[in-house]
Amino acid sequence: MVELSEEEILKKLLEFSTPTVANVVATYPDHPLCLKLYDPWRGGWYTDQSVHCVFPEMGRRIGYAFTMVVSVPDKEHPSLSFIDLIDALGNAKKPIVVVCQQVYPAEIFNRAGLFGGQSTALFKACGVVGVVTNGPSRDIDEMRPLGVQYIMSGVTPAHGDFAIRKINVPVSVAGMDVVPGDIVHMDEHGACKFPADKLSDIYKNIEEFSKIEDYQAKALLQAKSIEEIKEAWMKRT
Repeated sequence: MVELSEEEILKKLLEFSTPTVANVVATYPDHPLCLKLYDPWRGGWYTDQSVHCVFPEMGRRIGYAFTMVVSVPDKEHPSLSFIDLIDALGNAKKPIVVVCQQVYPAEIFNRAGLFGGQSTALFKACGVVGVVTNGPSRDIDEMRPLGVQYIMSGVTPAHGDFAIRKINVPVSVAGMDVVPGDIVHMDEHGACKFPADKLSDIYKNIEEFSKIEDYQAKALLQAKSIEEIKEAWMKRT
């Protein structure tokens, strides 16, 4: 087998859905092709239903996690500037998936339309292909033509002052715990992550795993009796 570069593997993994990637990462720990990288239920490796894909028609994205924490301004804790953010994005491995943890008081959490048209233009210019965040954003009409995929909680039209608290630190967003440099795969189902050093292993297993599921589905649909259905189901491994 010809060895592929990381860039080539990332492109190959865009041929598969996020649930299919998740199957190999940890979903089926008893399956021989599953890498069992996390506890499937409690490992904090994929997003929950508190967030959703904003542009499902835009398709899948994959990239290296760039993390940030955003909150309200606090004089006792100086914030980072957008120039700091641009510098950090410029030094980040591409393609980038921004994973942003929003930390606001409960009374404003659902009102903070954090990202918008201008920030998405900035992200795209810096090599960002996707954003995963636990709060709402705005300007989706301006975001859509820019081609940056978003997973977030919803939309709202405005926000007040906010501050970039931290960059490139561990974050937790919608149940997904991410460290800088993790691989994040995202599509209409949500996002999942895995360590970058497992990229090649994921690729080696995912095509065979997908073929097994396709074969089983075809066998189930062709079954003519309960016994044939049972036999087809047992082809899972």
